[in-house]
Amino acid sequence: MEFKADRSMKLGDFLGKECGISRRMLIKLKKTPGGITCLGKTIRTVDRVSQGDVIVLEWEDESTLEPNSNIRVPVAFENENVVVFNKPTGMPVHPSAGHRDDTLGNFFAYRYPGLTFRPVNRLDRDTSGLCLAAKSAPAAAALQGNIHKIYYAVAEGMISHDGVIDAPIARERESVIKRTVRADGRRAVTHYRVIGGSGKYTLLEIRLETGRTHQIRVHFAHIGHPLAGDDLYGGSREDIECQALHCGQLVFNDPVSGRSITVSSDIRSDMKGLVEQSYI
Repeated sequence: MEFKADRSMKLGDFLGKECGISRRMLIKLKKTPGGITCLGKTIRTVDRVSQGDVIVLEWEDESTLEPNSNIRVPVAFENENVVVFNKPTGMPVHPSAGHRDDTLGNFFAYRYPGLTFRPVNRLDRDTSGLCLAAKSAPAAAALQGNIHKIYYAVAEGMISHDGVIDAPIARERESVIKRTVRADGRRAVTHYRVIGGSGKYTLLEIRLETGRTHQIRVHFAHIGHPLAGDDLYGGSREDIECQALHCGQLVFNDPVSGRSITVSSDIRSDMKGLVEQSYI
């Protein structure tokens, strides 16, 4: 991976503050022969770089996931640093018990042999939409906390006004998976905008201020409007087979060039079918 300095400063400060390379990654690169070079020569983090200098980072990557050539996942965007998948429902991001070789990670291992799977935003198995993966450790580090996401959801009942849900979320004491709103939980804030509805359902645009596990699902169940199809949190599967939740937009800066990138994905047809077409 290459980074171009835009001013004179210490290399360590440039890679850490300007490029988002973590301290842990810098230590790893320093221990790798030829890990950090400029003009073909090894350079130390205490050395100064000048405007226009091109810094090259090299590291050994490891792929530990079993590749699966039978999986197909649409790619919404790709360059040399990142790839954005349009993940379908029913597909986990990471392997787990019962899902060893049918995950997004297994498809990544097939598509990019030798690269480690580094998803930057993670989606629940039955949540569809955009999932960003970095193609290197420095790219992943630079992207952490620097992605803006828009979700679309269909909630049960009519929600008439835009609003904010500010309610702490904790793990349900009797469950390993389920979360709940509880006073001793971690602060969680969800902003939502009403797009339209059919009387029975409301279509929402959602932005998260925090990123707790199951945050959207828990918050809308908490206010009495569980997501359609989300039976874990009280939603009905009468009209849809899984939770009506879709990650529809990602905005992030390329970890090398800094160029702003926006990737969008239309909501699923089964979600559209829940509300009047005139609102989509």
